Amino acid sequence: MYALRRLGQGLLSLLVVSIAIWSLMAFTPGDPALRILQARGILEPTAEQVELLRAELGLDRPLILRYLDWMTGLVRGDLGPSWATGRPISDEFLSRLPATVLLTVVALLLALALTMVLGIPAALWASRWPDTLSRGFALVALSLPSFLIGVVLVEVITLRLGLGRVLADGTIATVFLPALTLALGPAATWSRLLRTGLLETRNAPFLSVARGRGASRNYLLTRHLLPHAAPPMLTVIGLSAAALLGGAPVVETVFTWPGVGLYVVKAIDTRDLPVIAATALFAVVVYLVTSLVTDLLLVRIDPSRKATT
Repeated sequence: MYALRRLGQGLLSLLVVSIAIWSLMAFTPGDPALRILQARGILEPTAEQVELLRAELGLDRPLILRYLDWMTGLVRGDLGPSWATGRPISDEFLSRLPATVLLTVVALLLALALTMVLGIPAALWASRWPDTLSRGFALVALSLPSFLIGVVLVEVITLRLGLGRVLADGTIATVFLPALTLALGPAATWSRLLRTGLLETRNAPFLSVARGRGASRNYLLTRHLLPHAAPPMLTVIGLSAAALLGGAPVVETVFTWPGVGLYVVKAIDTRDLPVIAATALFAVVVYLVTSLVTDLLLVRIDPSRKATT
């Protein structure tokens, strides 16, 4: 029942957001038919050509029917034509999606690894050098914008050390530097949250009992500390994982990574509103799905959350 309620909330949110996105696209000045014809090489189309394409795209129909056509097309996977190129957005989008998924997954794994490496020692040796190192890393990673981090990594690792390539091609062989750039910010936040969670649990009464029974530090960490620190971390990681897509356009531009992010940056530059709208809706869907999965996992870990969410 809880899952169905959360799913209904997600679908309602998606409906509201889709109406907002479509409205912004529909009421923006400019004639889509004219833009598409010019993209096809017809620089000075006749009024008849424009009206014919408007009828073909359904732009002469009432607004509510145009919105329903757009939503029906989304359900079928038809996002319509790009204003800039005239090609189907679905084809362009799907051809770039695997590269963005690869970048995001690798960035997530790197962020989780850095979180464990920096967060656990910072909690076990609080106010000592591991904690200071973790704090310094977080300060630098959160202070610098991702494009500047990317430029620094390219300069140091690629140009000075001769490791890797400056230009990424969307494959696993060139994903490390873009993924690391994308991962540093989340890792900085997550590692400090993990440290806080571990320190809050460290003085719990049940840990004193376990220590009295001779439990080792590793046993306490893996069986007690980490499981109790996991729920709040899971919430933050779940939402931040979706937010990684928000940083992808900047990182993909710096490294010329051929993903959805670079595609939407070019669309913004050319005011290709259908591409921007499709990408925005995709990001909302990813956020809603990630939020739903995170909530269901948290309820499975702690069933009492059903009463408070």
